Amino acid sequence: MSRKTKGLTERYPAQLIVPIVDLFAIVAGSMLAHGWRFGSFQLHERYVLAIVIISLFVLLMNSLVGAYARWRVTRISTLLVRLFMVWLAVAILATSIIYFAHAAERYSRLWVGMSLMFSFVIAGGARVLAQLVLRQARLKGRARRSVFLVGPGFHLLEVARGMRASPGEGYSIAGIERLPQIPDAACLERLKRRVSSSEAREVWICLPLEMGGVVRSIFHALRNHTAEVRFIPDFRDMHLLNHRMSEVAGHYAIDLSVTPMNGMARVIKRLEDILVGGLISILILPVCIGIAVAIKFSSPGPVLFKQYRTGANGTQFKVYKFRSMEVHEEKGGSVTQARQGDPRVTKLGAFLRRTSLDELPQFYNVLQGRMSIVGPRPHALAHNEYYKDLVESYMRRHKVKPGITGWAQVNGLRGETDTLEKMERRVEYDLWYIDNWSVWLDLRIIFLTIFKGFFNKNAY
Repeated sequence: MSRKTKGLTERYPAQLIVPIVDLFAIVAGSMLAHGWRFGSFQLHERYVLAIVIISLFVLLMNSLVGAYARWRVTRISTLLVRLFMVWLAVAILATSIIYFAHAAERYSRLWVGMSLMFSFVIAGGARVLAQLVLRQARLKGRARRSVFLVGPGFHLLEVARGMRASPGEGYSIAGIERLPQIPDAACLERLKRRVSSSEAREVWICLPLEMGGVVRSIFHALRNHTAEVRFIPDFRDMHLLNHRMSEVAGHYAIDLSVTPMNGMARVIKRLEDILVGGLISILILPVCIGIAVAIKFSSPGPVLFKQYRTGANGTQFKVYKFRSMEVHEEKGGSVTQARQGDPRVTKLGAFLRRTSLDELPQFYNVLQGRMSIVGPRPHALAHNEYYKDLVESYMRRHKVKPGITGWAQVNGLRGETDTLEKMERRVEYDLWYIDNWSVWLDLRIIFLTIFKGFFNKNAY
């Protein structure tokens, strides 16, 4: 490919530029921290050695997590979270080496901490700036990648609409080849000529699953072309969940429905629950004691209501709530949802349910590891049995731990689900949360819950 046809990101790829930016960030951050701590930018040789070691750790960790791969479709929030985890790991490694080498008295802990903080801000700021600049360039028609689309007309139309809806990703159509059900040799030969004349950077093979066998013949026909080839299958009739490519037992797999809480994500989610849940548990302890005393003196029966619910991956656990109803027993193990004016609800219980204070004991479930602060709300077992065959992908909401609050709840889908449509909407929001999970989304939901989730007219 000629230099003229190369885009900006091809001439200056992230794999080359970003490591240099990270090195600059570490050196600049360390110098600033030294000036802040000691009032001088003249570094002692032991601090120079520390900078070299930290730089090597940063480059190695970023390479291991794939942070230097192409950024074109990576969200800024994802870049920053990934960068923060790398810097956190480097901080742990650096401090561990200083401790075990008995060199703590030779290095300022404040300098180490400030160096990592300043360098993270510089490296993160550079990434945000680069993404914003590239997005603006792509919106103006520069730094774009030309794509040749191959497939049936109806699928090509959907893919083209997706490209137009995401102009910031910087893809443009260089050509289209509409395929019959089974392309013959003449069709494949024409495709080869058209791809060559289009000078497309990428070829996207857009086929429904039933035409999967055609992919091999197209891929073989394009074997002498240097354009990148991607297969974009049509999953329109399938409700996918956290879908991605993976490798299992030495084979490539297309994951159609998997949990996002694996590996580092699982650790981050648990740390979030322990730190935030532990802090909230301490803050609400006086309130919980007051509510417990009020329940005990206002109506006969236990303070806590306990009921089995379905947790992550279908396991069952006991969920805890402050009792808000008179003690009663339902026939046949059925579970009747509370309704407006429900005579079973006590006066105190009505207030607790309306303000969500009856949910506070579930922070104990969070500390146990059976629930999360944010996640799909756990339903009664009888409700799961009823809705699993009525609502598509209903049970896939159990791919993650249930939560005290969730995306559905902050969007107004809290309380009684007296119609099938309401449950379908709640499940739709739950699955969207699972498919788009991030720490930032969790924090946003917690923030919205504080202002929107405590008082709700649908909670009876």
